[in-house]
Amino acid sequence: MEIRVVPYDHPDAGSLIDEVQQEYVVRYGGPDGTRVDPAQFAPPRGLFLVGYLDGAPVACGGWRAHADGVVEVKRMYVVPAARGRGLARAMLAELELSAKRAGARRLVLETGSRQPEAVALYRSSGYTDVPPFGYYANAPESVHLGKTLG
Repeated sequence: MEIRVVPYDHPDAGSLIDEVQQEYVVRYGGPDGTRVDPAQFAPPRGLFLVGYLDGAPVACGGWRAHADGVVEVKRMYVVPAARGRGLARAMLAELELSAKRAGARRLVLETGSRQPEAVALYRSSGYTDVPPFGYYANAPESVHLGKTLG
């Protein structure tokens, strides 16, 4: 997979974000309600990545400043046809590396219990429970995870 830095509002990012939002509708009954400003994903306080296979966008993910030295991972997604190939793990590793290069010491994220494959990916990548935060802090199905960058 070729991973490229793109603006959050790039057409390829937009199509993948639309797909992940539709997946949230299927799994949770509605899209992610977290407020997102595309400017939050612009360097140096954020970054958005799209992964390509044979020129087609198949994966995405980004991070944005959350607190001093902490960034929040958002919009991790792999299209269904490309799942099971380690692309999500590769995207997560690139997000972690780019965040560390930008000075982040810790990553946090929100996911949900109806995404067991995402929870398994993050836990197997060293993420552990953190205190709830953000839009879904009080949502019963929300899972809040974090990882300190080495």
